[in-house]
Amino acid sequence: MNLALFFDPLPDELTGPTPAPTTVAAYATRFAEDFPDWRTADLALIGLDEWRGTAAGPPPPGQHGANRVRERFYQLHRGTSPLRLVDLGNLRPGLSLEDTYQRLREIVRALLEENTLPLLLGGGHDLDYGQFLAYEPQHEAVPAINFAVVDSRPDMAMPGPFAAPEDSHLRRVLMHTPNFVFSCAHLAHQQYLTPPEVLAAFEKLHFETMSVGELRTDRRLAEPVLRQANFLSVDIAAIRWQDAPGYYPASPFGLSNEDAAQLCWYAGHNEQLTSIGLYGYRPDHDPHGLAAATLATMLWYFMEGYYHRKPETGFGTYRFLTYTLVLPGNGRDEPNELVFYKSRRADTDKWWMEVESLADQAVKRIVPCTHQDYLHAAQGDLPQRWIRTQALLS
Repeated sequence: MNLALFFDPLPDELTGPTPAPTTVAAYATRFAEDFPDWRTADLALIGLDEWRGTAAGPPPPGQHGANRVRERFYQLHRGTSPLRLVDLGNLRPGLSLEDTYQRLREIVRALLEENTLPLLLGGGHDLDYGQFLAYEPQHEAVPAINFAVVDSRPDMAMPGPFAAPEDSHLRRVLMHTPNFVFSCAHLAHQQYLTPPEVLAAFEKLHFETMSVGELRTDRRLAEPVLRQANFLSVDIAAIRWQDAPGYYPASPFGLSNEDAAQLCWYAGHNEQLTSIGLYGYRPDHDPHGLAAATLATMLWYFMEGYYHRKPETGFGTYRFLTYTLVLPGNGRDEPNELVFYKSRRADTDKWWMEVESLADQAVKRIVPCTHQDYLHAAQGDLPQRWIRTQALLS
């Protein structure tokens, strides 16, 4: 697939002069004249400038959000890990918004097939629908996916003339046919912005939600959720305006920039996660570039997490401590025992839990969990994560 047909090269100010040797720019192959070889890269940055799915419309001419973030990102110094990054430039929008979704679908899918992780940057949050479509199975053997969304509210409005696609894209993802979603997690919602019936619907679907208050109290709660995701979609509106003044309408509440960077670090570590989208940034609301710096740092932390990935495999072998808890087993809807695994690696505190379907013992999943889940089970209480996964397996 000739991806070059779908991209515009970067402006001159983002491709020269010669960058400082320790910066990210010095290690990134950027689309200036020749299109980069994306098949041999680990990561591919894609700029998006599609706003037809938003109520506010596009920023003023010449205000390109992805380019603004790049200005900050390429000035950052790389970490100690190797770096194989290509910048494919800016995606040309399709003739219609639906064309753009399909274009994203094909591009992301092509990158996934070559094990190159797409970093999607800019445009309306509805563009994650194109990101999602790339995971649609080509054959029945492909397992259902898990994904996570970070946003100040779940975008679950009913599609129609009074709802912009950015307000209903999550509903469209979950209602897509064929349905290939196993689980969805929504992080950082603000209760006063979220209709109660939406949270009730997520609970009925056995999907996990985590409010901004919970995350601000303990960011580590998000780690097992992000460790299970195959892709991540982030709306800058999840970050409070003081730290990222690049969206409208403004909100004084939300994640801090440190919270957002930590979530990206967790996501980067997840060897199952194969794409990330950072959406919603409007440079015309960011006169001092603070939001651009925040997004650039989030990209940096994701990238560093990616290069610190250490696949965790071989459950039940010497690589893991195995804890088997015998439970009372009060009925057919409760297990007789629970099995937990903890990595033996000294630099991690990662736990997993085995969930065997009560309806069909041949169906089993090992899901990320927390030490707290283990402690709850040790006291005889079934962890909510077990109950939720059991319901999804049924």
